[in-house]
Amino acid sequence: MLLERDTELACVRTALADAHAGIPSVLLLTGPLGIGRTALLLRLPELVGYGEVRVLRANAAAAETDFAFGAVRQLLDSLAVGTLHSPDIATHEEAHDAMYDTAGHGMTAESLSEAILQGPHTLLADLGSSAGLLILVDDLQWADAPSLRWLAHLTKRLRGQRVVLVCALRDGDRRSGHPLVREIADTASRTLRLAPLSPAATRALIRERWGVPGHEEYARTCHGVSGGNPLILTSVLRDMARQGLAPVPEHCARIRALRPPELRERLTAALRTQPRAVRELAAAIVAFGGHGDPGLVARLAGLDDSGFAAARRALGETGLLAGGRTPGFVHPVVQDAVVASLSAAERERGHTAAADLLYGSGRSAEEVADHLLAGAVLGRPWTVPLLRSAAGDAVRRGESETAARYLRRAVLEHRAGRCAEGGGAAERGGARLLVELATVEREFDTETAERHIARAIPLLTTPGDRAVAALRIPPALLGVVSRRAGDLLRAAAGELGPADRLAGGARESALRLEARLRHHGHENPAELASAVARLRTLGAEPPLDTVAERELAVVLLCSATLTGGVPAADAARLAGRVLEREPAGSAGAHTVLPLAVITLFAAESVGTVGSWLAVEQQTRRQNATGAAGVFLFAGWALVLAAQGRPTQAREYAERALDLADTGLREISTVVLCSVALELRDPALSERILSRAREDRPAGLASTAALQILRASVDAQRGLWAAALDTLLACGRGLDGSGWRNSSLFPWRPHAIGLHQRLGDTGAALGLAEEEYAWAVRWGAPAGIGRALRLRGRLQGARGVGLLREAVDVLRNSSYELELARTLVLLGQRLGPGAEAEAALREGGALAASCGAPWLVERAGQVLGRAAAPRTAPLTRGERRVTALVNRGLSNQEIAGELGVSSRAVEKHLTNSYRKLGISGRHELAEALPQ
Repeated sequence: MLLERDTELACVRTALADAHAGIPSVLLLTGPLGIGRTALLLRLPELVGYGEVRVLRANAAAAETDFAFGAVRQLLDSLAVGTLHSPDIATHEEAHDAMYDTAGHGMTAESLSEAILQGPHTLLADLGSSAGLLILVDDLQWADAPSLRWLAHLTKRLRGQRVVLVCALRDGDRRSGHPLVREIADTASRTLRLAPLSPAATRALIRERWGVPGHEEYARTCHGVSGGNPLILTSVLRDMARQGLAPVPEHCARIRALRPPELRERLTAALRTQPRAVRELAAAIVAFGGHGDPGLVARLAGLDDSGFAAARRALGETGLLAGGRTPGFVHPVVQDAVVASLSAAERERGHTAAADLLYGSGRSAEEVADHLLAGAVLGRPWTVPLLRSAAGDAVRRGESETAARYLRRAVLEHRAGRCAEGGGAAERGGARLLVELATVEREFDTETAERHIARAIPLLTTPGDRAVAALRIPPALLGVVSRRAGDLLRAAAGELGPADRLAGGARESALRLEARLRHHGHENPAELASAVARLRTLGAEPPLDTVAERELAVVLLCSATLTGGVPAADAARLAGRVLEREPAGSAGAHTVLPLAVITLFAAESVGTVGSWLAVEQQTRRQNATGAAGVFLFAGWALVLAAQGRPTQAREYAERALDLADTGLREISTVVLCSVALELRDPALSERILSRAREDRPAGLASTAALQILRASVDAQRGLWAAALDTLLACGRGLDGSGWRNSSLFPWRPHAIGLHQRLGDTGAALGLAEEEYAWAVRWGAPAGIGRALRLRGRLQGARGVGLLREAVDVLRNSSYELELARTLVLLGQRLGPGAEAEAALREGGALAASCGAPWLVERAGQVLGRAAAPRTAPLTRGERRVTALVNRGLSNQEIAGELGVSSRAVEKHLTNSYRKLGISGRHELAEALPQ
């Protein structure tokens, strides 16, 4: 399909008309690579549609420049494969023979050359005597020298001939300046420069490819990516069609990321024909990633000012270079083509030289570091400090994996240059680098981080250094500790000795090691009892002035929480004191301090957790990634679920799952399971269970939490017996480890309901009494209220008093959903009457505000009317849009980022505001994760 070439076709028609009148002409067809010169030449004869015209064709090629008279022979041979309208010559074969006879066919090479050069006038007279002659030569710049001389000779003998010579010449090619090429070009009566295709032509090509009009946004993206270059555009459309990607807005992002292989190969071949200076410039642009300062690019390419200007002009004329001050390519596939034209050694040398240049120019550490990653090991004094600096910058942005890449390279650079530093110093420096690397890696790869710590510790010379390094091993919060980690921590603690005999940093390390080692015994009843006893020795107001003291207190308090060794109120007060003293952003997920959140959750002190997480999130802003991000978002989900804000809770839970590529970690698994149980969201529950099957957590905490969640899902599906078996197995495992806290692992409340459904009221009553006794000992209001509700439900009409008592207790709790459950059940048991109706109305309203549609419906059924849920989860598209709003993007910018229309963005936002119960964009930041 030839589009927007009407001007060129009209010009050729006019030239042919003049030729029939004996006025010959030479036309020059120019333009950058891929602009469509060849396509136009191929279609010219059929499109000009002018009378009887003989056509001679030649397609020059770079590989045939040494083949004498190659282009001329093609012109002669073209008669043998077909002409348009040749009535005076009986057959194509006769025409072919006549051409060769005229040119001296059968002569020696020398005589042939002379005959061919002397024969154009006779040739044209014979062939053009009764019809016009259209001679088409593609890629004139690649014609062999004898053919160029022949064509130059021909152009001087056109007077009075019925001939039109059309030569295509590619801009920016190194042979375009050949004297014979220029001689031919200078004889042109007109130069036709092909223009890029317009957006309308782009839409037409999309329609031709798909048979239907493409979406306007899709067409705009295609045109923007290709710049109207037919070669790039058709390659993109072909690749999209090959992948079955229809012309709809959802696929715009794929268009921008596309790298058609055929296009890359075509561009690679074109680049290989360029002069060395041009290829060196292209390689330098690649080395700098299209963001290099022109002066640095020129220096890397080894070009002076004039050489750089000439090479840049050649690349620009070829159509591969984008406009602008900084040299860059028109499309990413051009960079791919340049890379493909270079050997691995050439690419490596380019990046190495770029690193040297950037460092010498005082550029930022990360600019230099990116080239060090791709170049050869330099082993220079400045490389290791620079890479460490770059890693620090990446960590501050929350890009831990980028930081790890810099530090891994720093390790290699250190090895290359350590001889100059001396044996002992070199080993200590290498050990420090390994510890630094492990500190970053624990965000996304705890096993590798632990391995690097193990390698570093033997190279460190003091017990204090070895203790600090061992403490960099990420703690398995409520999880299983590897044997290697346990051995390293015990060895470090043994070297330091008891904390009460130490001072300063050594005491701090000893206390932190004690905290870690005590937490390792959290699944052992004897170790738990010992930890609770140790907590009591610290007194009513344990010292919390230092990080180590806080860590030890948190671990001991967690043991007391699991066993119920202290009342909920006391546990919440101590955990709150710890978080008050902990600076924002310092805790993260790599100390034992987040265990305080588990205690506060069990003690129903979610307000304290929310305040601490708010400071953490404000400190981290957009940098919550890896394990720290998982914990942060999971914690928020827990707080919001407890506060009766299900939509926001679900958003945070899914954000935590999206970040959990390196594993959920035990504590986050417990938190997310609690959120899913509270929300009764089957989709969220299945996603958590599916991720857990991939991660295969082995700790008791995650195992128990997942068992309870699995049982809840099975119960919702009617698999009551299987769900009950799972819960009873969970209870046996928890009891065997001394874990009694039903607020953390509510297996009994779920088992009570299943016993009742299966008709075993006695077993249900027995568990209900156990649950109540535990709840009273622990002392958290929601736990007591829940236990009272369960007992009241089992006792029928006699249980109304227990339900009233439960309502009174729960009014002192922040867990509104539990109060809603109890009010609805109370209304059901009371029967008709004002008290029942009031309980049902209050319970239904609370359930609606907490996003519990099943409870709203139950209350409505008793009241005799339907009740619809007032909240709904955001769709994936709505979540993507609201996330970009939180990044500060405007609606138009979001539309460009997602490849959708502005109207679609507005629709997503409107739906999101309705679901979240907010009035507009200004409230969105508080309603969703930052």
